[in-house]
Amino acid sequence: MGVDYYKILGVDRNAKDDDLKKAYRKLAMKWHPDKNPNNKKDAETKFKQISEAYEVLSDPQKRAVYDQYGEEGLKGQMPPPDAGGPGGASFFSTGEGPTTFRFNPRSADDIFAEFFGFSHPFGGMGGGGGGMRGPRFPGGLFGDDMFGPFGEGGGGSMGGGGARKAPPIENKLPCSLEDLYKGTTKKMKISREIADISGKTMQVEEILTIDVKPGWKKGTKITFPEKGNEQPNVIPADLVFVIDEKPHSVFTRDGNDLIVTQKISLAEALTGYTVHLTTLDGRSLNIPINNVIHPTYEEIVPREGMPLQKDPSKRGNLRIKFNIRFPTRLTAEQKAGIKKLLGP
Repeated sequence: MGVDYYKILGVDRNAKDDDLKKAYRKLAMKWHPDKNPNNKKDAETKFKQISEAYEVLSDPQKRAVYDQYGEEGLKGQMPPPDAGGPGGASFFSTGEGPTTFRFNPRSADDIFAEFFGFSHPFGGMGGGGGGMRGPRFPGGLFGDDMFGPFGEGGGGSMGGGGARKAPPIENKLPCSLEDLYKGTTKKMKISREIADISGKTMQVEEILTIDVKPGWKKGTKITFPEKGNEQPNVIPADLVFVIDEKPHSVFTRDGNDLIVTQKISLAEALTGYTVHLTTLDGRSLNIPINNVIHPTYEEIVPREGMPLQKDPSKRGNLRIKFNIRFPTRLTAEQKAGIKKLLGP
């Protein structure tokens, strides 16, 4: 009967498709030449046998020919059970004898690439019969981390040394000043494509939770590693959310300080003014100012600014600026009165 493909894969003759895939996945990872640099020649031979066995047994027509006629019948030395049908087999006539079934094994690298979802990562393949000539995964695409998990448990990721990492995907995360003052939790719904072991992709939705900390600033980045779309031979991109500060109706932020601008009349600037504010956490502040308020005057209220990111128990300052409304005109009587009050 020649080569025993069932024995090569370690499965019985009633093995189902899932059994074949599991066996191939484990053995192909174990015997891939890139995994066996000190025993490459023997590994290439074993890898080729494993690939050929999987190719035959996973194809119903080839398996039927093999089960009835063995390796000899499969490779064109005996007539097939019936002549015709797809699946990679080729039929030909010698002109002298009956139509025969000829099986030409595919490249072991091509089978591996197709199984694990790569879009032809191998270059420079030459010759027939599934030879191992030419480069496979330049630069050692598969590291030990990849071979270990797949070989033992069929899991893991395609994150070997030669796989390129997709560039990060950045999205703005708008936050109000109240959010950044008190802290909050944001839940972001994302859609992404994930790939199964055969390379087929499907779209899934996930909810990502972001704990916004008190004192975070515009530009703060929150990274979710490898939450981008999964693609063959590419490590998924990191998904990065970048804090963006929404405009506030009262306050603006300057580092850890909060700035507010009050519009007051010239009379209030000269005679005194009380600032009434509601803080970002809802408290009421009443700040009397008895000094003369000039156009560049700034009142500093300590520890009423934003929390410090590294130590939220500490806070910046509240800085109160003033926009003084000057009268557009004065009567002669008003001018005389001002001169009398303010004159030397």
